[in-house]
Amino acid sequence: MIAEQFFEEYEIGSRRESFGRTITETDFVVHAGHTGDYFPHHVDAQWCATQDIGQRIAHGTLIFSVGIGLTATTINPRAMSYGYDRMRFIRPVHIGDTIRTITTIAEKRDHPKRTGHGVVVEKVDIQNQRGETVLACEHLYLVERREAAG
Repeated sequence: MIAEQFFEEYEIGSRRESFGRTITETDFVVHAGHTGDYFPHHVDAQWCATQDIGQRIAHGTLIFSVGIGLTATTINPRAMSYGYDRMRFIRPVHIGDTIRTITTIAEKRDHPKRTGHGVVVEKVDIQNQRGETVLACEHLYLVERREAAG
């Protein structure tokens, strides 16, 4: 869906919540193949059984990619992703866990060089099926100001 929204229209505290998505063994295998990260914590079930965690752990970058992808339901032609800050992998995700993403507009600020745009900071909270945060970060958007558009 396309929904235009200018910088001035973002409201601090507005919130979105995604549907859930279950993480599968196929996700682990495909992500390892794409990234080349075959670290045993992700791909060696026998070795993991001998460790404290007891089972394979999803790649943090897999959970980040899937969690952010869950939020990609609306296109705003007045905004673009400007990057991510303060990313933390809080809890492990295992095969069979279901994640969902909750985003909250946390801040709006002027862009230091682009006067026709502002920066919107969205708090990202990726949670498991128990409502526990597994990954947290901030998503920055570069958003056009209304007065710059016309």
